[in-house]
Amino acid sequence: MTNNLAILGQLPLSEIDAVIFYKRDEITTDLICCAVAIQGRLWTFHEEAAEWQALTAHLSALPGFRNDWYEAVVNPPFATNETIAFERR
Repeated sequence: MTNNLAILGQLPLSEIDAVIFYKRDEITTDLICCAVAIQGRLWTFHEEAAEWQALTAHLSALPGFRNDWYEAVVNPPFATNETIAFERR
């Protein structure tokens, strides 16, 4: 992933079915991840990617997006804490 616009262009808000944030236990730290479902395809991202800030800003424009996803995911530490931030119904 090297181009924010190219990646975000492949994630049109009108086609996103679900956005799920979760953590992976990396032994001494947690890695926050995001799964974006679009038409049966799953895109995965993590907080260490250069595009992370642009991605989360883009996704936050979804109607009814759960803006408190971060707080729900980070505590308690070393638990998956899967959190659905958006789901199209």
